Amino acid sequence: MGRRYDELEKEHINFIMQQKFFFFGIAANDGTINFFPKGWESLRVLSTNHIAWLNITGSGHKTATHLAQIERETINTSEAIGMRNSEAM
Repeated sequence: MGRRYDELEKEHINFIMQQKFFFFGIAANDGTINFFPKGWESLRVLSTNHIAWLNITGSGHKTATHLAQIERETINTSEAIGMRNSEAM
């Protein structure tokens, strides 16, 4: 089960920066889902409560269309590299 934090902790930032890829997901108002992998070069931690990612136009540019409808997205990482024990976070 996920947990909520008021801001990223040092361990979170280190974990994020070790990832080679992540998944980005967003859903439009009509329920259409857009979920896709992205390379780590397009994700940056700007501060303990700001993350930026680069959206490069792909097939149909659905992400920008969905973000215009609803300003909520999900970013998922993989434990392929980094912390193995989720209790550490």
